[in-house]
Amino acid sequence: MTITAEISISDHLKKYFGFSTFKGQQEEVILNILEGRDTFVIMPTGGGKSMCYQLPALLLEGTAIVVSPLIALMKNQVDAMRGYGTETGTAHFMNSSLSKAEITQVKSDIVSGITKLLYVAPESLTKQDNVDFFKEITISFFAIDEAHCISEWGHDFRPEYRRLREIINAIGKVPIMALTATATPKVQQDIQKNLAMEDTTVFKSSFNRPNLFYEVRPKVNAIKEIIRFIKQHAGKSGIIYCLSRKMVEQVAKTLQVNNISALPYHAGMDQTTRSQTQDKFLMEDIDVIVATIAFGMGIDKPDVRFVIHHDIPKSLEGYYQETGRAGRDGGEGRLLAFYQYKDIEKLEKFMKGKPVAEQEIGRQLLLETVAYAESGTCRRKQLLHYFGERYNKDNCENCDNCNNPKEKFDAQKPLVLALNLILETKEKFKAQHIVNIFIGKATSDIKSYKHDALKAFSSGDDEDEQYWNAVVRQGLISGFLIKDIENYGLLSLSTEGKKFIEDPHEILIAKDHDYDSMIEDDENILLGDSKGAGVDDQLFGMLKDLRKEIAKENDVPPYIVFQDPSLEDMTMQYPITMEEMQQISGVGPGKAQKFGAPFIELISTYVEENEIERPIDLVVKSVVNKSGIKVFIIQSIDRKLPLDEIAAAKGLKLEELITEIETIVDSGTSLNIDYDLINLLDEDHIEEILAYFQEEETDSIEAAIEELGEEEYTAEEIRLVRIKFISKFGH
Repeated sequence: MTITAEISISDHLKKYFGFSTFKGQQEEVILNILEGRDTFVIMPTGGGKSMCYQLPALLLEGTAIVVSPLIALMKNQVDAMRGYGTETGTAHFMNSSLSKAEITQVKSDIVSGITKLLYVAPESLTKQDNVDFFKEITISFFAIDEAHCISEWGHDFRPEYRRLREIINAIGKVPIMALTATATPKVQQDIQKNLAMEDTTVFKSSFNRPNLFYEVRPKVNAIKEIIRFIKQHAGKSGIIYCLSRKMVEQVAKTLQVNNISALPYHAGMDQTTRSQTQDKFLMEDIDVIVATIAFGMGIDKPDVRFVIHHDIPKSLEGYYQETGRAGRDGGEGRLLAFYQYKDIEKLEKFMKGKPVAEQEIGRQLLLETVAYAESGTCRRKQLLHYFGERYNKDNCENCDNCNNPKEKFDAQKPLVLALNLILETKEKFKAQHIVNIFIGKATSDIKSYKHDALKAFSSGDDEDEQYWNAVVRQGLISGFLIKDIENYGLLSLSTEGKKFIEDPHEILIAKDHDYDSMIEDDENILLGDSKGAGVDDQLFGMLKDLRKEIAKENDVPPYIVFQDPSLEDMTMQYPITMEEMQQISGVGPGKAQKFGAPFIELISTYVEENEIERPIDLVVKSVVNKSGIKVFIIQSIDRKLPLDEIAAAKGLKLEELITEIETIVDSGTSLNIDYDLINLLDEDHIEEILAYFQEEETDSIEAAIEELGEEEYTAEEIRLVRIKFISKFGH
C-alpha cells in the first residue's frame, strides 16, 4: 500500500517532527519511496538522511526495516523517535544486545501493527529465523543506512553488507532505500551494482557543509594545542580521534589531569563501559570523547561543536564521515586535524601482509589524504572535488587556507608542461611518476620506461617535489585531469585539459603555509562567539540546565528533549503558551505536550521578572580576548625565541617575564621552554628539580630552594623548571 503524492506530507512533517519545511531534497526522496520506487540517497551528515525514511515509515502500512551497522546508533535513533511523542512501540531495534524476552516483545509489537520502524544489524537480518519472521509480516520498505559499507573502496567496508540484496530478495519484493553520507563516484557505482539499483533514481545532495570550519595544523606539540583549543571552547561537546588505543588512553588521561571532562572510547573496552561512556557524552556529563579512528562510534548527537584528529585518518571519506559528526544541528562546527607525514608511514605499515589489490587501494586513499593535508588551496573545494562536486567560489571564508590566504603563483606554464608530459607518456602513469620526471628522480620505473631520456626529465628541478605535486593537484581540481581510481590513480586529460593546452590562462596556486604566522589569528578566531544574533545568553543557560534536569528524569539524552536550535529560538521568541511553543523550530505538538510545560513556566517567570517585551533583539556579548603581551609571549615561545630576547622586546626584566609565563601556564596553557632551559641547566639538574616537584605536595619556590640548596640553584632556574613541570603534568 502506498500514499499518493496529493496528500500533503508537509502537514505530517509538522505533526510528527515539528518542522514546517523540508531540508534540501528530503521531500522529493520521501515522495519517491511513498510511490513504491527504489531510492538512492547520497546526503552529507547533518543533511537529514534519517528523516527520509522515518516520515514515510510512519505514513505507510507495515514496518520499515532499517539496516544499520552500529548497535549504539540504533538505540539513539529509537530514543529520538520516541522523543517526538510517538508511542514507545513505534520504533524498535533488533540486535544481539536484546534478551529473548525483549525480542519477543519487539516481534509482538510488529505483528500487532504498532511498530513502524525496526532497526536491525546486518548480522541479525541474515539469521534464518528472522528471515522467516520477516516473510510473514508486512514490510513497507527496506532502508540500508551507511550503504558505503558495501564497497571495498569505501572507508568502512563490511563484508556482510554484500549479502543484503540476496537476503532482501529471499524475504520478498519491497522497495529499497540506500543511504550514505559519503560516496565518491566509484563507491556510488559499487553500491548501485551490488544492490541491483543501477536504474534507480539517485538523489545526491551537495556535500558542502557551510557551517563547518576546516583546519589542518602541523603536528607540533599536538596535545598542548588540543588542551588549549578545548579550554577555549569550554563546556562544548567534542570528539578527538586517535590512531591507536594506547594513544586514546594517553590523550584522555592528559585531558583529565588538565581539568577537562573526557573519557576514552575504543574497541578494546568492554561493551558495558563503552555504553556508559557514550551515555555520559550524550547526557552531557562529560564534554569530550577520545576515540580510535578504526572503531566506528555511533554517536547521533546534533550539538557536537568540534572534532579533532590527533592523527590523520587513512582516507578522505573516513575524515569526512568523522568530521561530519560536528554541527549536525546547523550550528558551530570546528574541525582541527594535526598532520605529519610519519603518521602516513605508520598507516602504510599497517597495510603490509594484506592482499596486493587491497594495499593498492589503501595507498591511493592515503595519497588523497596527503594531498588534502599538504595543499594550500581551499579545503572545502578539495573535499568537494573528491566527492565529484565542483565548488566554484574562490574563497569559502570558512577554512584555514581561505581565512589565512598564502602567497600565490601563476601555474599556467608548469600546468601546460605537466599536461603535455602526461600526453607524451600515453596517459599511463600516476601523479608521482610525472612529478619524478620533472624533478629528475631516476626511479627504477623511470629507467625501465626510459623516461630519464625525455626532454622533460629534470626540466623542473629548480622547484621541489611539493611544487609539482601542487601543480598536478590543481590540474585535477580545475577539471583538466582525470584520475582513474580503479587503475590505481593513472592520470589522463579531460576535454577541458586539452583545450587548456591550446588556450592557457592564469591559474593561481597557493604556496605552503607558514603555520607560525597563524598563531595570533587562531587565538582571535577560536575566542569568537558562536551563537547567532538575538540569543539571550542568560535564558539559554537556564533552559539548558532545565533540559538536562528533565533529560535525567526521563533517562534520555538532553537533545531528545529539545535541540540547541530550539532552545535558541525560545530565547528569541519567548513562548509562554503551549500554542506558541508549538511554533518554535523543531517543536511539534507531541514534543510540546511531552516536554513543553516546564519550559513555558520558566520562560514566563523570566519574562516577568526581567520585564521583557516579546520579541526583542538582544546584542550578543563578545568574548574578551587575551592581552596582547600574553599572545606575544606564547607566539614567541612557540617560535623558540630565547627568553632574554622576548623580555627585551617588551622592555621586561627576565624575572618579570617569568612571572608572566607562570600566569599563562597556571591559567591552563602549557608552554614548552625546553629549548631555552637546556642552555641554563644540564639534563641531570632539570630531572632533579622535576623529581622534587613530583614528590612534594607544595610548589613553593622558597621551599624548593631550601631543599635543593641555594648554592646549587637560583630562584629563576627553579621557577623555569616549575613551569616545565606544570606544562608537562597539568594542574
